Amino acid sequence: MTTPLPTSSRTPLPEGTAAVGAGLFIAGLSAYAFFKVGQQALGQDGFKPIVAMWFLAFTFAPGFFLPLEQEVSRAIAHRRALGQGGAPIVRRVVPLALVVVAALAIITIVASGSITKHLFEGNGVVTLCLAFTLATYAPFHLARGICSGSGRFGHYGTMIGTDGASRVLGCAALWLSGVTTVGAYALVIALSPLVGVLVVGLRGGLRSAEGPPAAWSEITPNLSWLLLGSLFSSALVNAGPITVDLLATNSSASVVTRFGNAVIFARIPLFLFQAVQAALLPRLARLAAKGDLGEFRNGLKRLLVLIGAVGLIGVVTTYTFGSQVLNFVYEGRIDRRTLTMLALSSALYMVAVAIAQAVIALRGHARAAMGWALGFLTFVVVAWLSSSDLYLRVELALVGSSLVALASFVVALRVLLRRGVTPDAESMLVALSERPLDN
Repeated sequence: MTTPLPTSSRTPLPEGTAAVGAGLFIAGLSAYAFFKVGQQALGQDGFKPIVAMWFLAFTFAPGFFLPLEQEVSRAIAHRRALGQGGAPIVRRVVPLALVVVAALAIITIVASGSITKHLFEGNGVVTLCLAFTLATYAPFHLARGICSGSGRFGHYGTMIGTDGASRVLGCAALWLSGVTTVGAYALVIALSPLVGVLVVGLRGGLRSAEGPPAAWSEITPNLSWLLLGSLFSSALVNAGPITVDLLATNSSASVVTRFGNAVIFARIPLFLFQAVQAALLPRLARLAAKGDLGEFRNGLKRLLVLIGAVGLIGVVTTYTFGSQVLNFVYEGRIDRRTLTMLALSSALYMVAVAIAQAVIALRGHARAAMGWALGFLTFVVVAWLSSSDLYLRVELALVGSSLVALASFVVALRVLLRRGVTPDAESMLVALSERPLDN
């Protein structure tokens, strides 16, 4: 028997969200450590296929599976509020996840020749590991949906942190053992999400009680819009290194690795903020559940001020010290302009995500999806037409696309607020799953 949620003061996002912040913080640190250790082991040229795989994997895995996670979380949370078990929800979603995994595997196989040649420097084993990674992140996201919908945020944070930590430990073990085969490091990326699922599963964090049968309508009311938005937002945040890789036809492999290092470095405010954000947003969620639109506006304003401050500090710090620090950590050899532009695009993207969360909380799922689609279209156009300089055209595309997405969300939010649309607890739960990064 599940315990119903009190409806008066609590939403499906309860206390303990700081555990999610801790997991996200560990995951953020692990990304930097993985890139550092991997390049120590393989060199910048040798690490280039891993950079390409990393950004491809974290475009498509969350792009396709985060919407399933969100809908599982929302549906289970709704059942919790009614005192019903969520096991039928899980059974309903698993076959859908398997279909998505199969479709991604087929696409990867069909495109394997081109991917291997143009992105992975002829390393076919990395292509296989990419397909495996897309498969292993399916149970990872479903498990996260079970945990968040059930209010088990300690387990949720553990899963995120374990995924990142196991990836670094595996990479370090290979390096210390003298392994220089690129496929081994690609396999570490593929296996790490399973470690997180296994750890939480063994601790009982994935159990769900039985309940009434689940209809498709209980799971899929906004799935198509969430899928569209998730794909475009994930593509946008990871498009830079992939685009550099595709355009750098006559450059050395290290050009891509250095740009990937710069992108990871410029994301520091994003990693830090989403860890803090996980602990700050429950108050906004409680206001949403009460339908208090005035306080919701005020809470959102305070959140945006904080985001703006974090982004501004990130841009100024990157401009002042970024090149020196990056060169010290990664031997980056990336100039001040590139780092500052990347930091600016990250700051704009961070604000865009926050406003998109508010739009979704106000049940504007379609508007949020269209905003991300407009942003990605802007990226493609600007990268194509803006400059002949390899890095500059991608930098301009990242900044321009984030600005367009941000403007679209601002317009959508103003329209929804003017109409007096009030947030509800279920939409707020989905909104809070919209995080800037998943790697």
